[in-house]
Parts: sequence; structure tokens; C-alpha cells
Amino acid sequence: MKQPRTIHDFGGFPRELYDVQYPAPGDPELARRVEDLLAPMNVGLDERWGLDHGTWSVLCHVFPEADIPVVQLSIDETQPAEFHYETGKQLAPLRDEGVLVIGSGNLVHNLHAYAWGRHEVEPLKWAMSFEERARALLETGNHGPLINYETLGSDAILAVPTPDHYLPLLYIAAMQRDGDRIDFPVQGFDGGSISMLSVRISAG
Repeated sequence: MKQPRTIHDFGGFPRELYDVQYPAPGDPELARRVEDLLAPMNVGLDERWGLDHGTWSVLCHVFPEADIPVVQLSIDETQPAEFHYETGKQLAPLRDEGVLVIGSGNLVHNLHAYAWGRHEVEPLKWAMSFEERARALLETGNHGPLINYETLGSDAILAVPTPDHYLPLLYIAAMQRDGDRIDFPVQGFDGGSISMLSVRISAG
């Protein structure tokens, strides 16, 4: 849509978050390009939903003026991880078309283990272990274990109790090419069990 609305799809957080508006324009032409790239997959062009917190909570820090067009893609978390990786490959041509592709989530996201209301909490060992393993796999371009993350042991099960926050990483990994630069401009943990790691892949 041309003017997507700001969606506040969460509960139990400070009032200030519900007051945030992110009036970035949409880009119907880019949305149609995505639809073409993913054919013959059944991809619908949505005119109702808007930008939810998975999009605006990140972009409001990166582009605070909301002055870039944004197209948000939903993901089907009922599909296996391999499906999402292969879908990311289909979208890879966008890199050569001047489109910034962002996979928004958290590499480690376990709210059950989160230290609510406590400050200066040390990251949990299993959270750090899984993050370190994932970083090493990304740096070497070894994506197989990232796709089959459930085979990485108990650390992975705790780090990814549900797939919704993890799967966006696979879209970005799928676009990684030989010779690309990879770095981690934002690092650290919140509440002991939420990784704030940002993975940036750019042309070498």
C-alpha cells in the first residue's frame, strides 16, 4: 500500500510504545516485484495490515525520519526452515536492484528466561553459546547448521523456543555471496536471554 499504518501488535509494554507512529511510505511497485520473484508461490499483496512492530521498532532507529519506502513481508512460520532459506535465495536479486533487505528478529529470543524488571543481568551461558556458534557459521558461510538449527543441541532449543524471531535470519543468510563482508554492528544481550546481535552483509 502507498501509506501503511503503524501496527502495535503486542501487549504489556510501556504506554510510550503504543504512541509511536512510523509514517514511512509504502512501495506498491516493489511489492509487485517481490510477488514476481517468488512466483509461482502464492504471494498476496496486502492493503490492510501495515507496518507492525517487527518492522517499525527497528526502522525507527535506523531511519528515524521515516523517509524511505518500506515493503513488509510476512512469513509462514508453519513452513520448515529450509523453505525460508530457499525463499531468501529467490529474493536475492533485490540486492542488485538497490533494495536494502532487513530480516528483523532476534537470534536468541526466550522470554520465559528473560529477567523481567532486573538490571545489569549477565547473559545466560546457553544464550551466549548459541550466539557464538551462529556467528562463526555466518562468518564461514556454513549455512547448513543454521538451517537445521534444531540439530545444534539444547542451546538451540533454549535460544529458539519458537521460530518466528529466528527465521528472518535465514532470509539474510541465503543472500550471502562469496566475497561478501560480514560484520556485527550491534552486539550484546538484554535481560539475559535476548540477543541484540545485528548481522550486516554487504558486497566485498
